[in-house]
Amino acid sequence: MTKLSLRLCILLMVTLGLNACGFKLRSAQPLPNGIEQVYLSGAQQYSPLKRAVKEYFDIYQIPYVDNIPVAQKDSTIAIFLYPDTLERRLLSLFNTGQVAEYELVLTIRFQVIFPGKEAQMVEFDVTREYQDDPDAILAKSRELELVLKELRKQAADRIVRMLPSLDDREV
Repeated sequence: MTKLSLRLCILLMVTLGLNACGFKLRSAQPLPNGIEQVYLSGAQQYSPLKRAVKEYFDIYQIPYVDNIPVAQKDSTIAIFLYPDTLERRLLSLFNTGQVAEYELVLTIRFQVIFPGKEAQMVEFDVTREYQDDPDAILAKSRELELVLKELRKQAADRIVRMLPSLDDREV
């Protein structure tokens, strides 16, 4: 009986500690007040980033449209995605001089327009380390595709989570 009491006491202390420091599980915040939907556009019609952002809109149940009806311009956020850029930074070399490790930096740029406010340009980087193996070129190229897909998903999630805080900023 004392082990059970000790475990319950520890669980209670951890729960109270997390609550006291303000910890909250991450969840999608609702759209800012008065906003009913998001208009999503991009420089590239079928870009992987745009598809990833739409997937996260579906996950967080945020309504989005491909064009803004005139009657709903006061209740729609407009997001314009610019093409993402990938940069490879050298991290380490094999003793033969071949590249052993890269840092992949995916730069995301987008413009967001809230009703009645000026456009805001937002830019951020998503990074990941990537180990290269010159003996497995085919496998590493497939792995690179998967890593890029994960980076874009991470960026899309960040874009969706940024929306409520972007509305609070002064223009």
